Amino acid sequence: MINRFENNPIISPADVKPSRDDFEVMCAFNAGATRYDGKVILLIRVAERPLPREGYVATAILNLDSGCVEPMYIKLDDPELNMTDPRVFEYKDKLYLTSISHIRLASSEDGQHFQIEDTPALAPENAYEVYGVEDPRITFIDDWYYVNYSAISLRGVVTSLARTRDFKDFERLGVMFAPDNKDIAIFPEKINGRYFAFHRPSMKHLGTPSMWIASSPNLTDWGQHELVISPRPGMWDSERVGCGAAPIRTDDGWLQLYHASDENTRYCTGAVLLDLEEPWKVISRSKDPILFPETPYECEGVMPNVIFHNGLVENGDGTLTLYYGGGDEVTCGAIVAISDIINTLS
Repeated sequence: MINRFENNPIISPADVKPSRDDFEVMCAFNAGATRYDGKVILLIRVAERPLPREGYVATAILNLDSGCVEPMYIKLDDPELNMTDPRVFEYKDKLYLTSISHIRLASSEDGQHFQIEDTPALAPENAYEVYGVEDPRITFIDDWYYVNYSAISLRGVVTSLARTRDFKDFERLGVMFAPDNKDIAIFPEKINGRYFAFHRPSMKHLGTPSMWIASSPNLTDWGQHELVISPRPGMWDSERVGCGAAPIRTDDGWLQLYHASDENTRYCTGAVLLDLEEPWKVISRSKDPILFPETPYECEGVMPNVIFHNGLVENGDGTLTLYYGGGDEVTCGAIVAISDIINTLS
């Protein structure tokens, strides 16, 4: 049912120029996708870090005074350093990431071979983005391309919104959802006069990481929240669920491809079909994943056994091209027929 690109991964860290000469690119993954000016456009999450120094842990953060992302080195034998996870560390009672992400533009004539810009399209810029900007989704509405993305700082993980007409100039519109919230996808059209978006609040006390929906009169003020789907014990999506790219309108309902993980942190892609007028109402849902880790570039990497899809392009022939992160490290592509997905739902 799923046809992966033969040249996967289509973008690897080695293909991306670092934003500074003293940085290195660790990951190029989790790209938002759309069509613009006859080309396929990707907005890739690029994670980079300062070049390593022996005996030090390195990271980079946005200096709000200078407005620049700057390197930070800490000696490994510093008694105030605590490293228990290769992705994060604690220093002087503050949490830091071991990399910082920005969003990079890539374009392609055929959707498989991409030219990647040398500089960031969206880089950390304000107090909500001190630790980076991550995992964009793109939705085209009323002559604007809206880009929502996760903004990371000690204030928490928020979802911010920007828009562009040409993928050169971006207008930031502010925070959509307060911390901790991510996995946002905006619907491509209004429903009964309101905009809709999926979101995924982080559960700190009760409940499980689930997919919710909210609506808005203006794309900035969100309310009327409803639960859509939650993890299902004993199944492939037992630990957490979150939306992928913007949903697709079909005659049968809104088709949303979503990512989910199980208790072994294995991330797969499945689908849910939702009512066209009341999109919080589930019509049918994947019993099994439609895309799951099975190739080396999905089963290995920074975080093994991960497929994370947040880019999607409609091809005009009843098929979709999915752009997804493999192993939290590389960008990959696959083609699937909409009818084949719907036929798997129960």
